Amino acid sequence: MLAALQVKNYVLIDSLEIDFPEGLIIITGQTGAGKSILLGALSLVMGAKADALMVSEGAENCVVEAEFDTADLSLRPILEENEVEWEDGHITIRRVVNRSGRSRSFVNDSPVPVSVLQEISSRLIDIHSQHQTLLLSDKSFQLELLDHFAGCMPLREECARLWKSLSGIRAELRETEDRIARLAQERDYNDSQFRQLESAGLREGELEELEEEQKQLANAEEIKTGLSAVEELFTSASSGGEVLSMDASLKEAGKILSKVGRYVSSVSELAERVDSCRRELDDILSDVMDINSGVDLSQSRLEEVENRMSLIYGLMQKHSCSDIADLIALRDRLSETLADSTLLEEKRDKLSAEAERTGKELEDVAERLHSARASSADSFASSIQESVRSMELPYAIFEVVLKDVPVSAVGKDSVEFRFSSTGKNAVDVAKCASGGEMSRIMLALKSMMAMFANMPTMIFDEIDTGVSGSVADKMGRVICDMGSRMQVFAITHLPQVAAKGSAHYMVSKDIDPSTSKAVSRITLLSDDQRVMELARMLSGSELTEAAIANAKSLLEY
Repeated sequence: MLAALQVKNYVLIDSLEIDFPEGLIIITGQTGAGKSILLGALSLVMGAKADALMVSEGAENCVVEAEFDTADLSLRPILEENEVEWEDGHITIRRVVNRSGRSRSFVNDSPVPVSVLQEISSRLIDIHSQHQTLLLSDKSFQLELLDHFAGCMPLREECARLWKSLSGIRAELRETEDRIARLAQERDYNDSQFRQLESAGLREGELEELEEEQKQLANAEEIKTGLSAVEELFTSASSGGEVLSMDASLKEAGKILSKVGRYVSSVSELAERVDSCRRELDDILSDVMDINSGVDLSQSRLEEVENRMSLIYGLMQKHSCSDIADLIALRDRLSETLADSTLLEEKRDKLSAEAERTGKELEDVAERLHSARASSADSFASSIQESVRSMELPYAIFEVVLKDVPVSAVGKDSVEFRFSSTGKNAVDVAKCASGGEMSRIMLALKSMMAMFANMPTMIFDEIDTGVSGSVADKMGRVICDMGSRMQVFAITHLPQVAAKGSAHYMVSKDIDPSTSKAVSRITLLSDDQRVMELARMLSGSELTEAAIANAKSLLEY
């Protein structure tokens, strides 16, 4: 139930803190006093769209906070999923709207998305607005009422789960089939590209090796000439007409320096350095000779290397690749793509089987739903008809007609409520009922919903529109009966209804002398104040003794 409501800077409400009891709660007030504003504030914490116009003039933001007490344990998983603490059934919902129209939402002081407010509040409170009789033309609303009465909401939830699952499988199946079709169209092209790259026998680093070899082969003569000259320099030299190798010359120089070193100690070190240079030059000569002997003067090998390089460069240009690594990666992707078609076909077959299995489960649940609805439709119609007839429509007929439709999230049924106030030729209720009849039908349906949907709080915003006199009294009795089972708020202009409540609040609008602004207030009426409010509702602005007496009699009745 709604235990308390706090409002600050919401339209004409500067500040409001009010507690609510159980049972039937009456809210009255003159037209324009702010009853709809109060309802709008409550709608805000239920997840209604926020608007900058909601913030009072001159205020930085508006705050609406509602406190609920509930024993509905099904709310606990929703709270835990959103990291909100469960406080033994006590739930505080707060909505803050700033001047830009942006809002923040909190449940038990934890920030949550607006969607969570909507999900939670839908299980805590139901608001019937003045124009909600339009729901009588809403087939989904009608079907939900029947399902609540038939007790098949768990089946309906299972149906919705299976439908969602089947829709997801079918979407994935369509995507897989589309990919298979695209692969089939591209298969020949991809296969040709793959075979070309595969036959090239590519390996990483090959191009660099080929470029190095090509440079050597293209300049082989120059390389051999240079290396041969170095060999000659190393292996021969002229000294006094006698030709000596560089090695022999250094050996001879070493011997001489060694002899001199016997007399000059520093010369011995020079002899060792000459010997070290001789060994290093021997190594260099050996390497030069090895390289020279390995230089290939083969023109055929040069052509072979250049052809290989041309092939690789051509593939890189064709496939817009910067190096061989990119070509290899492309080859591997093409290989995977060609293999993918087989995997996708296996996936398609698996999804098809899964869709068929889920579809059969959905058909089974939909059939059970249909059976439950069909077996309850007459009983539901009889209950609504009896309730409507009790509100001075003695010949009223109310019928429920089920129609077959393709299977969806709510099963395979569409429902139509038919009505006749004369007892003949019942037709679609949205096309035949007058305003007063609509109000009575909606009250009967809401009463039924309150009984079977386990809704803890229901708010009626002038559901008695279009009726008066004894009809209003009987509608008040229906609302009062609902109040014995749950918390019911009735916003009304009819004294016959207002007199039924266990608590009576009056909404008024005054001018604040300090700011010259219109301000809406809500006040819990005492017994005497309640008599005067009912008298005002009976007689208008001038209170008569007869109106006061009538008000007292209504309250005592």
